[in-house]
Amino acid sequence: MNGIPIPLQTILLLAASNVFMTFAWYGHLKNLAAKPWYIAAMISWGIALFEYLLQVPANRIGFAGGISLAQLKIMQEVITLAVFVPFAVFFMQQPFKLDFIWAGLCLVGAVYFIFRA
Repeated sequence: MNGIPIPLQTILLLAASNVFMTFAWYGHLKNLAAKPWYIAAMISWGIALFEYLLQVPANRIGFAGGISLAQLKIMQEVITLAVFVPFAVFFMQQPFKLDFIWAGLCLVGAVYFIFRA
């Protein structure tokens, strides 16, 4: 990923890892609901492997590039919500709630406090 700024590398890798994480954590509720929990857990662990293969380098690249631990965590939380909402609405067929917007606004405040100089 040479030539791509470190913050962007970090964000892209975290976003991709979050897609895997969200499917590992919640996808089984739709696709494997009829299977025993341990089957869902094993499949989820397999999906989570790909999440870790992206998340670990993302955090290492970001941290080595000067992004603080707290900033990495808040970035992860913002990305989590940004991935979760479309997943919930489009894949899981959940209704969009105004609470998603309020949660996002709370995260904007968290971003402000963690990233301010």
